[in-house]
Amino acid sequence: MKALFASAVVALLAAPVYADCTYPTPPAKIPDGNTATLDEMITVKKQIKEYDDATSSYLTCIKQEHDDALAKIGDKASDKQKNDLQRVEAEKHNAAIEQLQSVADRFNEQVRAYKARNDQKKD
Repeated sequence: MKALFASAVVALLAAPVYADCTYPTPPAKIPDGNTATLDEMITVKKQIKEYDDATSSYLTCIKQEHDDALAKIGDKASDKQKNDLQRVEAEKHNAAIEQLQSVADRFNEQVRAYKARNDQKKD
């Protein structure tokens, strides 16, 4: 019963803490490099840079909130509870990085298509 109560306390302490970090939103659309204009590609490049910056801010935020949650529960929490907080922070971190990498990969693919199309026009 004590373990269940302690788990509930950790969950209650951690839940509102993580609610303050806003998950970054990727650009709504990545243009097709086979048909996109230079302006479209530059606009999305800027959006991806903003998204990258927002992701960095998010990662900093969840790390700080994780550290704050650990400090708040201090010695009252078991190793399992501390590990659970660490796991949650790591999962959020990894999800944000994976999404950022996916967006960057898709954009880079379209940049290559754009460059290939424009190189053919020069020939």
